[in-house]
Amino acid sequence: MSHLDPEVAALLAMGEQPSADESRHLDACPECSAEVSSFSRAVVAGRATGEGQPLLTPPDRVWESIRSELSLPVDEPARGASSLAPAPAASVGPSSSRSHRAPRGRRMSRRPVFFVLAAAGAAVVAIVAGVWATGGIVPRPEVISEAKLDGFPSWAGAAGEALLERVDGHDRVVVDLDASVPDDGYREVWLLTADAGDLVSIGVLDGSSGSFDIPDDIDLSRFTVVDISQENVDGDPGHSGDSIVRGTLSAP
Repeated sequence: MSHLDPEVAALLAMGEQPSADESRHLDACPECSAEVSSFSRAVVAGRATGEGQPLLTPPDRVWESIRSELSLPVDEPARGASSLAPAPAASVGPSSSRSHRAPRGRRMSRRPVFFVLAAAGAAVVAIVAGVWATGGIVPRPEVISEAKLDGFPSWAGAAGEALLERVDGHDRVVVDLDASVPDDGYREVWLLTADAGDLVSIGVLDGSSGSFDIPDDIDLSRFTVVDISQENVDGDPGHSGDSIVRGTLSAP
């Protein structure tokens, strides 16, 4: 059985209506139908990627990969559709290896479309893979409230800041602390009520900054104060009473 030319499959994937012969062939040929479906997924991915978001600028290695896949000259840019068109094809004789392809003369002048589509699909895959490899694709956080953290008298010069963020429906507190580091003990981050009558630990601060997920059962309308304390390694889970900085969260 002869098959559709790749550029025909690409054009159909981009929305061009098939002829009657093409429709019959697709109904009877799983291989060509799968090829069109594969190209369609690349088109959908290319159109959906970054919709409503700022466009990413891929690193140079992405374009180098596209250039390599398309066998483009090293000095030829691979960033525009015009640079993705292949060199003029050599004439195809009767003994060509493409004799198994169904003839499709009316679209032969559009052959670059196939390569543009292939390059677009490769770019989408490369960009997505690169983002995942460098930390994953994550939703942009929404800042709910923020606090300036003021130092206590016993911690002269200490200061910091805290942000309450919402990411994908979940809350977290991000803190930054500028304070001296004692030789022993550790620092712990707390949420307190406004009157300091109730408090809950949300984690240990390792270094000068950290991000702490807030359990869903914590009422953030009550626990509005962020406190960072110096703790001793004594097995006591309670607050040491030695607060380094403290501040109240409020809308930005």
